[in-house]
Amino acid sequence: MKKLLTSIAITCLLLTSCNSDDPYKVTPTSVGHITQDTKVSELDALFENDDVIDPTDNNSLSGTGAIEIYEKDGKQLLSLSPATAADSSKIKTVQIFDDRYETPEGISLKSTFGDIRKAYKISKIQTLLSSVVVFTDDINAYFTIDKKELAGELQFNREIKVSESQIPDKAKVKYFMVGW
Repeated sequence: MKKLLTSIAITCLLLTSCNSDDPYKVTPTSVGHITQDTKVSELDALFENDDVIDPTDNNSLSGTGAIEIYEKDGKQLLSLSPATAADSSKIKTVQIFDDRYETPEGISLKSTFGDIRKAYKISKIQTLLSSVVVFTDDINAYFTIDKKELAGELQFNREIKVSESQIPDKAKVKYFMVGW
């Protein structure tokens, strides 16, 4: 009996000590270890094996400056935009640069518009000057597709609003972002 209890205790300890969290999984509430509740002050602990670089150039949409996450070898993983400049501020948007980050349905920077459409309901498409932005509320994500991926007139006419049926299934994702 004592051996059985010891075996169960060791098994439980091994299972709980192994981190089963996928550091590259994208869900509606997280990107890897970053959740919708992660604060700027917590980033160093989350990325202790990576370099966290906080430029002061104020280039983010909120005017607070983006926080860029790199691997030690210099490969960029993510760019984070906090809601405000305060350390207690939560992360507002995450731009994904590494194609290892993917949703449970397999959507990543390697995906095409057809992949996205098969995996999620398209909630909105916004036409910009040189790209279209595809929104999926299911995972709080949006994907940018370069207009070069579209048919003739859609690439050059700024007045045409692009619809879902006008985006080819083979159109490649240029940017993958998650926002809360």
